[in-house]
Amino acid sequence: MADLPTQFWGGWIVVLTVTTLAALAWLVVSVYFGKNHDESIGELTWDETLKEGTAPAPLWWFWLIFSLLVVSVLYLMLYPGLGTFAGVLHWSQHHEIEASAAHYVERFGALREELASADHARLRDDPRAMAAAASVFANHCAACHGPDAQGQANLFPNLRDTEWQWGGTFDAVTQTITLGRIAVMPPLGAALGDEGVAEVADYVVALAQGRGDDDAVAAGRTRFAQLCSACHGADGSGQPLLGAPPLNDGHWLYGGSRDAIVTSIVEGRNGQMPAFGERLEPVQIRLLAAWLSAD
Repeated sequence: MADLPTQFWGGWIVVLTVTTLAALAWLVVSVYFGKNHDESIGELTWDETLKEGTAPAPLWWFWLIFSLLVVSVLYLMLYPGLGTFAGVLHWSQHHEIEASAAHYVERFGALREELASADHARLRDDPRAMAAAASVFANHCAACHGPDAQGQANLFPNLRDTEWQWGGTFDAVTQTITLGRIAVMPPLGAALGDEGVAEVADYVVALAQGRGDDDAVAAGRTRFAQLCSACHGADGSGQPLLGAPPLNDGHWLYGGSRDAIVTSIVEGRNGQMPAFGERLEPVQIRLLAAWLSAD
């Protein structure tokens, strides 16, 4: 069996196990039946008043230990544990998992195929499918995005609105869950300098408030066009394919205050959504995408 030790280590396990059981059996028998109980043993006194008794241990202790030894030997005969011997019952965790998986496929295989082939709109209209999706989310996603999927800590986005950094369609959400996402907002503090950071921050704040064409933020608009528009668009509407969020809609992941915007410009942002393609089954990903997607 592949999940049992090699012959070499299996032999050592047998030697150690048998030797330990034999030594324990000899010790127990010798304690209870090996010495001459007629021999007078002097009474020992410790610390002036503490006296050591000479009465033998209760005999039921012997039978208890002996019974446990018998149970141990029977266990090693029936189950794996004695080197490479698989046991009379040939039980193993590997076989139990295989049997459980086969039972699962037999019971739910047809339903899984139905869910795998169903359109996402149909999945969204199925209360049982959405309940299953909510359960998957609670087990795998809620730790970051919150139990209600509304985000938290100004680090993990709200997934229950229509604002998606890489797109909120079913296909886009499926890709996000399967492959993960890595956001790369480079730090621009060195390139802009203190004055440039202040001007761009003022412009982004005005852009989110619908005042991007004000003369008061013209300097920031010029700098934005030079360094930021390639990703966020000339009008700040963003580019989902690049993961560049819109800056003109008032929705912010890392905070929309001027201080938060300055921090984003100076230090950059490197949020990461881990890939779940190998953690979740395709059906689970489809359920999640149908539960979360905006289309």
